[in-house]
Amino acid sequence: MYELLLADITTITCDAIVNAANTSLLGGGGVDGAIHRKGGSAILDECRAIRAKQGKCKVGEAVHTTAGDLPAKYVIHTVGPVWNGGTKNEAELLTNCYANSLRIANELGCESIAFPCISTGIYHFPIAEAAKIAIAAVNFYYKNNPNTSLQSYTFVCFDKANFEAYAAVFFS
Repeated sequence: MYELLLADITTITCDAIVNAANTSLLGGGGVDGAIHRKGGSAILDECRAIRAKQGKCKVGEAVHTTAGDLPAKYVIHTVGPVWNGGTKNEAELLTNCYANSLRIANELGCESIAFPCISTGIYHFPIAEAAKIAIAAVNFYYKNNPNTSLQSYTFVCFDKANFEAYAAVFFS
């Protein structure tokens, strides 16, 4: 089941929400800051432990933590690419964000996952292109992993501009 919402991802009840994190994993602005603030210190504590073990999270990669005080079981932190005109493998890196998040959610046995609009905020990825990549990546994963535990995929847009761009792709 696919769903598109205009909402705050920190209010979504599901097994895993995805965080558009930065490489430090220590919180930041936008959705990353909101998830850390509303999820509480347990998320930051686990992010610090991950950093101590592996260092920063690379662009396109993903890790998971508890969801703390959020209405989810897990937060999957993925680092989206900064838009550089499309010349630095941004599309491939953004695809990897979704693929790695989906892989981790399946490994955790999640049945539902919610994605924010990764890289479309301060990283300036063109919204329409990001929407196409997000939906294509989820479709590809679902078609190529028939035994996945994941059954519900929600795209959560925080603002009207993202929602309209995602809706144009979602309902085309």
